[in-house]
Amino acid sequence: MIRSLLTVTDLGREGFHKLLDLAAELKEAKRDGRERPVLTGRNIALVFGKDSTRTRCAFEVAAYDQGAHVTYLGPSGSHLGREESVADTARVLGAMFDGIEFRGFGQETVEELARHAGVPVWNGLTDQWHPTQMLADVLTMREHHPGAVESIGYCFTGDGRGNIARSLLMTGAMLGMDVRIAAPAALSPPQSLVEEARRLARASGAQVTVTEDLPSALDGAAFVYTDVWVSMGEADAEWDRRVPLLTPYRVTAEVMAATGRRDTRFLHCLPAVHDTTTQAGRRVHERYGLEGAEVSDEVFTSPASVVFQQAENRLHTIKALMVAALGG
Repeated sequence: MIRSLLTVTDLGREGFHKLLDLAAELKEAKRDGRERPVLTGRNIALVFGKDSTRTRCAFEVAAYDQGAHVTYLGPSGSHLGREESVADTARVLGAMFDGIEFRGFGQETVEELARHAGVPVWNGLTDQWHPTQMLADVLTMREHHPGAVESIGYCFTGDGRGNIARSLLMTGAMLGMDVRIAAPAALSPPQSLVEEARRLARASGAQVTVTEDLPSALDGAAFVYTDVWVSMGEADAEWDRRVPLLTPYRVTAEVMAATGRRDTRFLHCLPAVHDTTTQAGRRVHERYGLEGAEVSDEVFTSPASVVFQQAENRLHTIKALMVAALGG
């Protein structure tokens, strides 16, 4: 049975939780030195149209831990979409590999790969969805919140149209969580997506809130989540448009305090613009006078920040994804 993961709702509520349970087991086994490889002899293709740190490393280490081999094809490492169609590339890779990861721009590309490859295809990120990130995010929330997942309330603040906000909206709605998206009206999630999330929420018991009012979205939130204001591949001019819109939604110590909880945690998919030690951070400071963009360094480096545990969990959840698809 082919077990691809193309969008955040592909697994369904039960499948999502089963994969997280497997990820938790694999994480514990790795920590205790008792991991048992079940992917020996398997070959995985990693097709990257966008560069990455966490996604590439997570897939590679997960595969190696489980005895599999990987072949990395970077942005200029194949003919995909230039000299060769997506369908033809899918057929070639599917004949040589047991599974394919794709990270790039168009959702239609990963879906066409899945239609023609004949092996599992996993979405490592597209402009619309980031399903492997959602697995890591909810595992991290489970680890830092007592009780059922359905009791968790989280607030995403920032650009509500991006793949992270879209994915958080639909994941929370599917799992029965209390999901809040706080964004300026010009950067709010598409209304059709909000309506689909509310349809899922009616079935799962989730609460879905999309609002411009950040303080109301923060109230009682166990987790505050944000993402970069301008993503890889977008025009530099987008900074001039988005900084005035998004500055009121940046995560500061005051924003964290506004949840009214002492145990609120901070999440970010990374990389983050939180200080002036990077080219992006220095440019934001020089052009807009901000020390960090979407999050202050005070929050990013605080005890409330669990972003590096969240990043590590990419490894364990991606490993679970591959084991579930190919280990049987």
